[in-house]
Amino acid sequence: MQEKRNNLLADFNRLYKEEDELYHKVASKMGVPDSVFSIFYLLNDLGEGCMQKDICYAAFVNKQTVNSSVRKMVADGYIYLKQGRGRDKHIFLTEAGKQFVEKYIVPVVQKENEAFTDLKEEEQKELLRLTNIYIESLRTKLNEL
Repeated sequence: MQEKRNNLLADFNRLYKEEDELYHKVASKMGVPDSVFSIFYLLNDLGEGCMQKDICYAAFVNKQTVNSSVRKMVADGYIYLKQGRGRDKHIFLTEAGKQFVEKYIVPVVQKENEAFTDLKEEEQKELLRLTNIYIESLRTKLNEL
């Protein structure tokens, strides 16, 4: 029984890594690093004016990675920052950034929606339910280390 469970876990982990690789290839085709792709993606999702900490939280990416990617995106003319309260800075797309999102990110979101809706609604809910159970259990187990 143990061997079967390990093989299934290996398959699950492989699928997770394959999904990650799909997004890496998409980012590469766009000519941007994965972290920049994620920021564009989340700006599209969260809306302009979000802060770096919002992106860190939503993408599970550390602050240093987001900060260096944001600096690159500012230098490349895709985004600009507006001072908020204290040290908070809000992120906004420039015209070039808006064009990038429209050309590259919106089609990715559309394809994700198409792929997800290929599943029946009950399958979608079951996928989310089971994945949540696994993640919660994994979080608990890893916190024991």
